[in-house]
Amino acid sequence: MKEALKFYKDFPKEGIVFVDIIPLLQDKKIFGEVIEKLGEALTAPNIAAPEARGFLFAAPLLQSKPEVASIIPLRKSGKLPYNEGDLCDVEIEKEYGSDHLFYRLSDLAAAKTDGDEIHISLLDDLLATGGTAEGVARSMMAQKIVKDGKEYKVVIDEFLFIVELDFLAGKERLEKIAPVRSLIHL
Repeated sequence: MKEALKFYKDFPKEGIVFVDIIPLLQDKKIFGEVIEKLGEALTAPNIAAPEARGFLFAAPLLQSKPEVASIIPLRKSGKLPYNEGDLCDVEIEKEYGSDHLFYRLSDLAAAKTDGDEIHISLLDDLLATGGTAEGVARSMMAQKIVKDGKEYKVVIDEFLFIVELDFLAGKERLEKIAPVRSLIHL
C-alpha cells in the first residue's frame, strides 16, 4: 500500500508535501486490502467520514462489514441539504489554514444506538496535525441526540486513517479522545 502513494511538493501551497492516496483506488487488489484492513480496525457500528476521500473508503465498509450500520457524512459549505436547526458547523484547523465542515443532527439520530449511546468511528484518509478529526470529534461528542423521546450521548470509539504523518504528532492530540489506528505510517 505504501509504495502506491504519490507525493506532490508545494501543493496546495509552498512548503506542503501533498500525500496522494488516489493510487490506492486505481488498483483493485490494493483497494481491497485497504478496505479489509480498515474493517479489521473498525469497532463502531457508525462511521463519520469527511468528504471527499473519507467517503471513498467508508462506503465499501457498509457492504463488506455487516456490523457497520450507517455513515455520517461531513461536507463542505453548501454541499449538505438540511432543515432548520439540523446543521452543525465545525471550524477545523488544518496544517495549512482553517476551514469548515458540516454534519446533520438527523444523521446522528439515524445512527445505530447501543444503550443510551451512539458509537462512532471517525475515518479519514490522512492524519497530519489532527485538527480536522479533533474538531469533528469534539463537536459530535458535545451533542445530545434525542430519538423517540430518549436522549443519546455520542461516543467516539476510534480514529481510523489510511496514512499518518508521524512527525506532525496528530496521534498524541487525538489519543486524548480515543485510540488512533493508521494503516500506513510516514
